[in-house]
Amino acid sequence: MLSFVRNLKQKLTKTNSGFMGKIEETVKTRGKVDEETLEEIEDILLRCDTGVEMTELILDRFRAEIKKEKVSDPEIAQIYLREIMRDLLLAADEDHPDFFRKPEAKPHVVAFVGVNGTGKTTTIGKVAYKFSQMGKKVLIVAGDTFRAAAIEQIAIWAERAGVAIVRAQPNSDPASVIYDGVSSAMAKDYDVVLIDTAGRQHTKENLMKELGKIDRSIKKLLPEAPHEAILVVDATTGQNAISQAENFDKSIKLTGIALTKYDGTAKGGIIFNLRHNLKLPVVLLGIGEGIEDLINFRAVDFVKAFFSEEQKDKEDAE
Repeated sequence: MLSFVRNLKQKLTKTNSGFMGKIEETVKTRGKVDEETLEEIEDILLRCDTGVEMTELILDRFRAEIKKEKVSDPEIAQIYLREIMRDLLLAADEDHPDFFRKPEAKPHVVAFVGVNGTGKTTTIGKVAYKFSQMGKKVLIVAGDTFRAAAIEQIAIWAERAGVAIVRAQPNSDPASVIYDGVSSAMAKDYDVVLIDTAGRQHTKENLMKELGKIDRSIKKLLPEAPHEAILVVDATTGQNAISQAENFDKSIKLTGIALTKYDGTAKGGIIFNLRHNLKLPVVLLGIGEGIEDLINFRAVDFVKAFFSEEQKDKEDAE
């Protein structure tokens, strides 16, 4: 476990230094925790996409703690701030099962939604690879038929992952392609079906109607499916991620979020924002471009890596 946390910590170096690093530098530079320092911390949190409500929650608790404990030492104050943010993340850790658990249904159908450019296709490829490595028989369905490039891209990822794919000609009806894909998976005894969907059409209304149609076509074959509907969010998106989730959830009932490109953003506050404002768990975290750089999100491991708690755990173990 220590090696996993250590590796995750290395992956999150840029995010950590651009987020917590700025806060710690501010406190250290000022040499005290006064109202001006708190205002600077507030500004950093907001610029790092922590969100207005979560920022207020963090600072309200921080003010109360340092006042209650009469903390004036900047280094001690930083410990209190880290503990507050750590506890907020852990408190929001919904009881969501491991994404890569043994599927209860067969086939286990997962639909991926999100706007273009978030890393949706890449995420599907990485998920396919992970399930394949677990010995599962995996089928990808190329449901983004509006872009020929999307079909080609998902086919490349299917080949990399060593899994099968159902695809059709560009501009084919996506709901029909997905219906055929799920039907084929049922007939050929596949364990997992991963469905790609379009991220952009001429209008948002058209996109959402198409998603609703896709959801209905899947349910004709498997009334309880899709078993998971994952919204793929680019970690650099910021506040738009909240509205994206709200809109997509109206058309297909979302079950979780895959947060991509988290290793490449200095705006690490987005994870606090999402977990506070949405009733959806972050289930997958993208931390690199490699096929294995997608992990099942666990708040405990994330907190250890993000707040550098590995050494403390090691000392406790000794």
